[in-house]
Amino acid sequence: MRPIRIAVTKGRLEKNTLELFDRMGFDTTELSDKGRKLILPVYSPEGSVFEVVLAKAADVITYVNHGVCDLGVVGKDTIAEYGGDFYEVVDLGFGKCRFALAAPNDTDFFNGYATKTVASKYPNVARSYFESKGMDVRIIKIEGTVELAPLLGLSDAIVDLVETGRTLKENGLKVVEDIMPVSARLIVNIACMKLRKLEIEGFIKKVEEYTSVSAN
Repeated sequence: MRPIRIAVTKGRLEKNTLELFDRMGFDTTELSDKGRKLILPVYSPEGSVFEVVLAKAADVITYVNHGVCDLGVVGKDTIAEYGGDFYEVVDLGFGKCRFALAAPNDTDFFNGYATKTVASKYPNVARSYFESKGMDVRIIKIEGTVELAPLLGLSDAIVDLVETGRTLKENGLKVVEDIMPVSARLIVNIACMKLRKLEIEGFIKKVEEYTSVSAN
């Protein structure tokens, strides 16, 4: 039987996950010095082998959904945008930011009756937010720097991730309303949870323990 496989979002969450594994006492030597490898072993203090698969955030969800990875570390932003059929088991407490609606400083977004246009990298999150308000808006998907859209007159506002708000401020934008908090989550494939229950539950319990230690 292959090792338990964990898909990890490349970049900042990768670094935070490596730090979590180190706190848990895992040997992360090969993950720390990965070169161009995308599947790397880490070793628990008990000698168990786990495989870490490094992937883009949306692909983490795809790999866990299809069961080729048993677990995944991915941001709540990606979960909210793409959804999926898996268990969301632990809030890992890192990668914190928030979804927010932002608009130019000199505008009142909710004023008036004209249909508003909103730009976002996360059209499903934006759509769900405005549906919850009973608002009919036009949503434009942006792949790059979403703050440009209102500056160029393409949209009235944006829905995006906000950490410090500095980028918004420097570009003449303000937060109109917070939508939801975001942080990294541990997710588990439903079938894998049943088939490898003891191994996965043991791993989750250890993650919870060391996530709690970090938070205190």
